[in-house]
Amino acid sequence: MLDFISFDFSPILPVGIVLFDLLFLIIAIPIEAYVLNARLKFDQKSSAFYAISINIFANVLGWLVFFFTESSFPYRNKSEVLNFVFFNRFQSERIYSFLVVIAFFIFFATFLFKVITLQLLLLIWDKSDRKKPEQEVSLAQRRSSRRYKFNQVQRTNVVTSVLIANSLSYSAITIILAICFSW
Repeated sequence: MLDFISFDFSPILPVGIVLFDLLFLIIAIPIEAYVLNARLKFDQKSSAFYAISINIFANVLGWLVFFFTESSFPYRNKSEVLNFVFFNRFQSERIYSFLVVIAFFIFFATFLFKVITLQLLLLIWDKSDRKKPEQEVSLAQRRSSRRYKFNQVQRTNVVTSVLIANSLSYSAITIILAICFSW
């Protein structure tokens, strides 16, 4: 009667990669939220919001870039990537040096994207504070002007803070990957 429940999704959906991706997000978001809270002096709610936002946006962009560029890979590289995504192993040993180069590129591309995304979110957040009703303008304007001055000083630290946060989260993920692949 319920024969479709016993259907194995692993040949169609790379469950291992999806779960690892969720694990990486669960690891990266608190680390980056803590760094944003400590370095940029955001409150905990704002730090968590910004960390979740920049990580989700970076993750979605990363997957989109992967899906659009994967089709242009040479056959040998495409076979290696698909073998890793679906079976969590590589066919040849020479791919590891290529992975190191790609990992550095991904790190810096993610860092740049996170900085741009965080600055856009800060800009949008600041503009949304200005659209208050007339009764709240006096108090909101005072807070907004203080926040604007604070953000002016803060933007100089955004790049450094995101670099530290991204480095710490990538380091934690690398340690977890090293532990997983050593077993």
